[in-house]
Parts: sequence; C-alpha cells; structure tokens
Amino acid sequence: MLSYALKRFIGAWPTLLILIALAFFMIRAAPGGPFDAERSLPAEVEANLRAAYHLDEPLIQQFGRYLINLLQGDFGPSFQYKDYTVTELIMTGFPVSLKLGGLAMLLAIMVGVTVGAIAALRQNSWLDHAVMSASMTGISIPNFVMAPLLILLFAIYLGWLPAGGLGNGSPANLVLPVISLALPQIAYISRLTRGSMIEVLRSNFVRTARAKGLPERVVLLRHAMKPALLPVISYLGPATAAVITGSVVIEQIFGVPGLGRYFVQGALNRDYTLVMGVVVFYGVLIIVFNLLVDLLYALLDPRVKY
Repeated sequence: MLSYALKRFIGAWPTLLILIALAFFMIRAAPGGPFDAERSLPAEVEANLRAAYHLDEPLIQQFGRYLINLLQGDFGPSFQYKDYTVTELIMTGFPVSLKLGGLAMLLAIMVGVTVGAIAALRQNSWLDHAVMSASMTGISIPNFVMAPLLILLFAIYLGWLPAGGLGNGSPANLVLPVISLALPQIAYISRLTRGSMIEVLRSNFVRTARAKGLPERVVLLRHAMKPALLPVISYLGPATAAVITGSVVIEQIFGVPGLGRYFVQGALNRDYTLVMGVVVFYGVLIIVFNLLVDLLYALLDPRVKY
C-alpha cells in the first residue's frame, strides 16, 4: 500500500502542473486587469504598479517566477486586499468553509447511506419510490433555489433560525447553510447507495452468508454494506473537496466569509494571485481526497489489491 501511495503521489505532480498552467494563462487571457477601475490610474502609476508585481514581464517569465515561489509555499500578495497575502486570505476563509463543508458531508453521508440502504431493502415498494422521488427532486432543484426557500420558511415565516451570517459562532447560524449544502449530496449518495446495495444483495457471497444461517443484520452490516459503499466512496473524493472548499452560491446567500467568496471577488477584480491560490489549493484537495479514497478501497473490499 505504501508503494502504491508513493506512486500516486508522484503521478499527481504532472496533473497539478497542468492545472496550474491552464489556470495561470486563462486568468490572464480574460479582459481587464487587476488595476482597472472606474477611475483610470495615471500611466506612470499603473506602470509602477505593474513593475512592482512583475506584471510587465513576459508571461512565460511570470509563470516561471510563480512556480518558483509556489515551490517555496508562497502564493504571492493579493492585488486587491492590501497588506494581505493570498496564504493569509486562504487560511482565513478555509476554516469557515471546512466547518460548513465538513458538517454538510457528515450529514449527507449519515442520511444518504441510511435512506439508500432502506430503499434497497424495500425495493419497488412505496418507500423505495418515495425515496427515489425525493432524491430526484433534490438533484433537480439547485441550491440557489433551495437556500432562499429555507430562509423564507425557517427564518422569516417561522423565525426559528437566523437568516444569514455566522453571528457569534452559534450552532443555529450553521443549520441552514449546512442543510442547503447537504441536500444535493444526500440525493446523490442515497441513489448511489441504493443501486450498489441492490447489486450486492444479489451477489453470490451474500447468498452464501444467508445459506449459512447468519442473521440478516449480520449479513447486511458485515458482508453487504462494505462493498456496497465502494461507489459512494468514489463519489465522496471530489464531492468532499468541492463542498469543503466552499459553495460560492451558498456562501454568498448566507453571507458566510468562506473561501468561495474570496474566489468570486478575486475573479471579478482580476486578482490573479488570489484566484490562482484558490485554484491550486482546490486542486491539491481533490488529489489528496482521491488518493485517500483509493486507499480506503482495500479496507472496504478484501478483493481489492494494490
């Protein structure tokens, strides 16, 4: 397993390099620049700013300089947030996104796996049809529609929960954003779990376990559940990275100062270093989570060998 992990780690570097190169040249190909504003700067001032941030150099030279700084752990200064480095902004927004995304994925896994397994055990019953209908509804309705509806119902009409912000860190402020983030993931996970569980329950090793007279609870939890979770684990790799990094829409709707809001502001203001920092950070998270998912396969299915 250690040899496999090392090979995957080495193989991730070219992928990350391609991601950095694409993001670097695409953001600079977009119209406008970091110092464009409604009131144009004098030519001398803009030239001095571009020279101070090395934007007057050829793109290839800028790219090489960025890679060298990146290898040293330096994402560079932010063009728009004065006196802040990109690393400081990421470390400010990421804990908030980590809390929201982590709680949302935990809720999605608990509810989605449970509901999907129950639907598989009651295949073609009214309960199965109800679960699948609710899942399809959760997939079809985007979270930028669901989030305002939740605010309207629970914050405005009922007055049970705050409408937005983090307040003083009260758990009540996290309920609506976490549910809004978790609902689409619950829908996907429940459908994946149901389909995989139905296939596993028809497998030969499950028939053998039942033929030996094992209790149904033991057959389900010890023999069927682990291999049934393999598609779910595959999905959780990129999904967890995406949710933890922060949903741009949810953070904007609820006024949460997470990583997604910094990415949006950086893209609108052509803050090259901030956008690049978030993209690189997001790419590293996806690679790490996918590696962890692959390593978990052997723990869930003894047939998997590295």
